[in-house]
Amino acid sequence: MDTMSSGTILFRNTMRIADGHLDGFRRAIAQAVAFAQEHGPQLMVEVFIDEERMLAHSFQLYRDSDAIRTHWRLSDPYIREVMEHCTVERFEVFGEPDHDIIAALKTPGGESFPFTISPRLAGFNRLAESGLE
Repeated sequence: MDTMSSGTILFRNTMRIADGHLDGFRRAIAQAVAFAQEHGPQLMVEVFIDEERMLAHSFQLYRDSDAIRTHWRLSDPYIREVMEHCTVERFEVFGEPDHDIIAALKTPGGESFPFTISPRLAGFNRLAESGLE
């Protein structure tokens, strides 16, 4: 457990669900998460939904930038399916991804969406201790 340095990167994606697309969004997210659980490199994926405000929040924890690249390569069809039902309202990156990851933070159509990057200050995780790593 290292309290001073870590290559882990956490994504927080806030998505606005399109009117009339709630059921489609739910199906697409369920398929994407199931695929990631079976084949993806993420250490953790959690998705929360606020139906009243038609917002969803996705959290994904990666070991490093290579894991993000692997996820994008494997999951592109699932990401595209999800994006048919929503738009990215805000994308937050916690950690220090490679420059090419930062450059690639674009929607599937190529247009940019708003994102912020917050470098890590300190912390720890217990994923290895709990058998999740």
